[in-house]
Amino acid sequence: MRKERVCRVWWLAAALALWPAAARALDLSAEERAFVRAQPPVTVCVDPDWAPFEWIDEKGIHRGIAADLARLAASRVGLSLELAPTKDWDESLAASQAGRCRILSFLNRTEKRETWLLFTAPIFSDPNVFITREEHPFIADPAQLSGERIVFPSGTAMEENIRRDYPNLRVLTVPSEAEAIAMVSDRRAEMTMRSLIVAAYTIKGEGLFNLKIAGKLPDYANRLRIGVRRSEPLLRDVLNKGVASISRADTEEIVNRHVSLTVQADTDYGPILRVVGIFAAIAAFGAFHHLRLRRLNRKLERISQTDALTGLPNRGMIDAHLAREVDRAQRHRRDLALVMLDIDHFKAVNDDLGHLIGDRLLVEVAHRIRDTVRGGDIAGRWGGEEFLVVCPETALHEAMAVAERIRAAVAGGNFAAGRAATVSAGVAAFSPGDSVDALLQRADAALYRAKAEGRNCVRTA
Repeated sequence: MRKERVCRVWWLAAALALWPAAARALDLSAEERAFVRAQPPVTVCVDPDWAPFEWIDEKGIHRGIAADLARLAASRVGLSLELAPTKDWDESLAASQAGRCRILSFLNRTEKRETWLLFTAPIFSDPNVFITREEHPFIADPAQLSGERIVFPSGTAMEENIRRDYPNLRVLTVPSEAEAIAMVSDRRAEMTMRSLIVAAYTIKGEGLFNLKIAGKLPDYANRLRIGVRRSEPLLRDVLNKGVASISRADTEEIVNRHVSLTVQADTDYGPILRVVGIFAAIAAFGAFHHLRLRRLNRKLERISQTDALTGLPNRGMIDAHLAREVDRAQRHRRDLALVMLDIDHFKAVNDDLGHLIGDRLLVEVAHRIRDTVRGGDIAGRWGGEEFLVVCPETALHEAMAVAERIRAAVAGGNFAAGRAATVSAGVAAFSPGDSVDALLQRADAALYRAKAEGRNCVRTA
């Protein structure tokens, strides 16, 4: 018997190359514009075997989510990229260290990598999950495991972190993503920890349905960035502006183009399937009720975390997320910033046009905020006409740029009943020792200042 698996991939390179010059220019300084004009194509090293994030195809072309995002960020500031081919990720890291390529397209920031790289803000975020066989118990705390084997592709940030934080686990390495997952499937390792998108893509594509997702660690999310040689801070700053221009809608469109998987078979499995189907129907009857209950539980959880009017995360979910990010920023000395937004003169909308129009305006502004923030940001309704955007791994000047894009997006929109709308924004960055309340108070003070200085503007405390 032979199965042919076909992965349908849609490619945006031509569209990105034609991105309008006005969009590419963004708000580059005179020095940055001169720098861009003088640049030849920027050499980039990639992971040649990390589908669907990135890979090099049989024609030597960089493909995948990372390829599209990196090209989009570069094209928006007027840069072009040139692939420096390597045989694997280890060779790409070595080539970057040796200066044979100027950037790495898609990687997590670690202390080891910071010795030779500068990093942009996150260009993509995705949780890492534990993958085990079906019979393995849920992993709530890997520190409670004793001597279990966890396998990684060589050279990953998660391998570095697990070695540091969980010496009770036995770390194994293999050359590729697929081999790591196959080792778990074949019982040569108890678990691996991989990106949720990569895990789902590989398990489905390889038909490894004896595996499951057995837990995750909030602090171990992938916050993937472009890495730039430390000798080129201006290149990092320019690329950072391209990264900041990528909205959640841009990211979702690119991801959706790369995770569609179709499986085709050329063998007639009819007789076999009829026999299997009898037994499957018996099992499905019991499984149906279990799955239905799980779906209902997930729906209830979603409802409990979502603002019913706008569809954004509600105050409770934002509170929990912000507490985790403040803790992570404190423990790992990472950047963190908040953007607090308030719709200007909202009471007048309710008074003049009624609460139904006011609700429509809230929904439309919420959608504009959701579509403008970056992929790694969390935007939620804070209360009334106020919204909060949590920006992990983001310095103050980067958060100011996020806030300004939101302000401009709202100010340029057509809203309910033809009513114009604007927002004021206050931005605050985390400082060592900050509590959640201290950070929120600074953001609130900055928002008050924006209101006092004329509204429809962005201010810091």
